[in-house]
Amino acid sequence: MMPCMDLLSGEPSVVTVGAGMFAESLAGQAVPVAPVDFRPPLGGAAAEDDLVRVLADPRRAAADATAVGRILAVRPKLVDVRPAGAALGLEPGGFLHAGPPLTWDRASGPMRGALMGAMVLEGLADTPEAAERILARGGARFEPCHHRSAVGPMAGVVSPSMWMFEIADEASGRRTWCSLNEGLGAVLRYGAYGPEVIDRLRWMSAVLGPLLQAALRAHGPVDLGAVIAQMLHMGDECHNRNRSGTLMLLRELIPDLIGSGAPATDAAEVARFIGGNDHFFLNLAMPAAKLMLDAGRDVPGSGLVVAMARNGTDFGIQTAGTGDQWFTAPANTPEGLFLGSYGPQDANPDIGDSAITETCGLGGFAMATAPAIVRFVGGDVAFALETSRRMYEITLAENPAFQLPILDFRGTATGIDVTRVVRTGILPQINTGMAGREAGVGQVGAGLVTPPEGCFTAALRALAAAAPPLVG
Repeated sequence: MMPCMDLLSGEPSVVTVGAGMFAESLAGQAVPVAPVDFRPPLGGAAAEDDLVRVLADPRRAAADATAVGRILAVRPKLVDVRPAGAALGLEPGGFLHAGPPLTWDRASGPMRGALMGAMVLEGLADTPEAAERILARGGARFEPCHHRSAVGPMAGVVSPSMWMFEIADEASGRRTWCSLNEGLGAVLRYGAYGPEVIDRLRWMSAVLGPLLQAALRAHGPVDLGAVIAQMLHMGDECHNRNRSGTLMLLRELIPDLIGSGAPATDAAEVARFIGGNDHFFLNLAMPAAKLMLDAGRDVPGSGLVVAMARNGTDFGIQTAGTGDQWFTAPANTPEGLFLGSYGPQDANPDIGDSAITETCGLGGFAMATAPAIVRFVGGDVAFALETSRRMYEITLAENPAFQLPILDFRGTATGIDVTRVVRTGILPQINTGMAGREAGVGQVGAGLVTPPEGCFTAALRALAAAAPPLVG
């Protein structure tokens, strides 16, 4: 050990941990400083024992490798467009919703608004007010989209007559589904239920869905993995920016739309609707991501996150090693940019299944490749770059199929690991739309949000409980 007096015989070199002001003061005096970005584990001392048990689990390394390997092997393709009743076995009076399980008494404004609108759409109520009374007395059944291999943006409400994209992995035969995208503003998924919302949904079921089905069946499957890979090279991050993906899809299908035999006015209206809706591809990126992540499920010993979802009240995650169990905590409220005169007081807590894109390494994890996204959700270009770099610290792998040109074509950070989130204190970054707090309002803005840390500490606790006993 160096004698204390020897410390004064040469130039000092200082390592600081967490003492920002001290480091800045020394640097201002030309003293070399090596700051260490240390964060205590999430959950404090209570989580330390759980971390020890999970990290010591002899199954962990192989289990994580197996789960992430399965995810990276999936090749998602759009194979069909069908009504939810036929695709998912959804019966009259049954609805799906975004996020973990929810009861009416705990449902947020936008979730209530979307369910009320869906009741009117299905002819189960004449007015939203009548629908609200029926729902309040338990007159409808609803469950998470995830429980039927589906995902839904924002409120994510799916009713039997809505048409669904069907995504498949040829090698495994696994399938996932998502509804068709309505656009932005006053739409059902943001909790709006006015006459124009219902009319648009009825047109989507009567015209858009059947024409897309005819065009796709004539065209054949669309390789969504290839489209997503190209999107990342064209400035999209596949969550809040999907412009190039939407146009690439339209380019693929428009000859078959025109040749479908449908009235020319209907084909033109469908092409105009898709081309004017930059978010249309979001509802394909989401089920493609879910298809990949579902392949990583049911691997005992793995702490890989296979779902992150929000219902407007709770944020929930699921992991590869804990089956279908949800780990939930109160959802945070996004911070960002608002439309018109709306402000923070109008925003509902985080909502939607669209965080499946981040779970797969897209969206907020890929913001570096989509610098224009910050003009929609807030932040700046430097923040977008730093965010994508930081996400590698909490993931198990990189996806060589999804590359970020600005990071020298590095693969996207893939496979969120519960132990890494808890150990580093770094929470997954999500960029998202914001729904109005009150039912019927619709979209009020877009912004940035992270999951509550309680989801990850709860998942870690369950993984620790399932780990073999420590030896010695």
